[in-house]
Amino acid sequence: MIIGMGLACSGWGAETLPDPTAFSVKMEMGDIAQAKAWLDAGLDPNFLGSRLGSGLMIGAWEGNLELMRLFISRGADINRANANGETPLALAAWNGRLEAVKWLIDRGARINSPGRQWSALHYAVFGGHKEVANYLMGQGADINAQSTNGSSVLMMAIYEGHEDLAKTLIEKGARRNVRNDWGEGAMEWAMRFNRLDIARQIAASPAEFNTAMNEPRERWGEARRSLKSSAQLEELMRMRQMLVERGLTTEAVDSRIATERARIVRTEFNRAALPPRAAALEITASRKRPGEQSANIVYSPDGKAQGYKVPPPTFTGQPRMPPRVPVRSY
Repeated sequence: MIIGMGLACSGWGAETLPDPTAFSVKMEMGDIAQAKAWLDAGLDPNFLGSRLGSGLMIGAWEGNLELMRLFISRGADINRANANGETPLALAAWNGRLEAVKWLIDRGARINSPGRQWSALHYAVFGGHKEVANYLMGQGADINAQSTNGSSVLMMAIYEGHEDLAKTLIEKGARRNVRNDWGEGAMEWAMRFNRLDIARQIAASPAEFNTAMNEPRERWGEARRSLKSSAQLEELMRMRQMLVERGLTTEAVDSRIATERARIVRTEFNRAALPPRAAALEITASRKRPGEQSANIVYSPDGKAQGYKVPPPTFTGQPRMPPRVPVRSY
């Protein structure tokens, strides 16, 4: 009995299931034996780790076909998405894992996302992976797919400066007049980031391109392409530098750096895509002209106002409650 208690306390004789962080670290390291042990102990094959997601998603991101085969054989859902709406196919496409992309599609992975969601083609183009993007288009990927904020695949190519992919999309007939929820389209982004060759192709006519060129620079907004950091990314970069100084391989830490950078890009891009629309209540009134008082809700960024005329007060000897101003939600 004492020996049995000792084994139980030390964790021998039974496999302890992981928390999301431990799961992510081990799967990103490609620990197949540990994955099998956890699955044999009852781990849900769709268990989500703390960063990329399930074992199948991590395998797809890493291009680890053996890990992908293991989780599929144990019942993992090939089309399940993580908390960010990313499927294994999208993650493989984002990291340029062509063989993983082919493997997933051969086994029934859904190429196009339903409705307005980031698609695998969005991710491949955003990452600049031409081979993967061409393969997805050859398999029927929608070149006019729109992300959650309405941005097109063509806009992704322009945003990241992948002019060859932008040209390919235009040649294949991608719509050039799509606008996202911020009211911006391919032409705005091409001019903002000074992609003039692409802007010339996007324009419906030479006259439209000339008009765009003659607009003041402020018309297109500031081009900002700085990548924010995080405490975790900074720590990983320090670890990498130590490995380099000691002449050791950086393959494992490079994979984790890529994962963290992807998370930062995704977070920052989605935040920037939908600017806050602050609202303010503007009231004008004068005792000399009671019939001309008004109330307006003014909101940014376009400065337009939704007006509501307030009727003049009537004095009956009793205090009169002012009418309610309708408030719009955005």
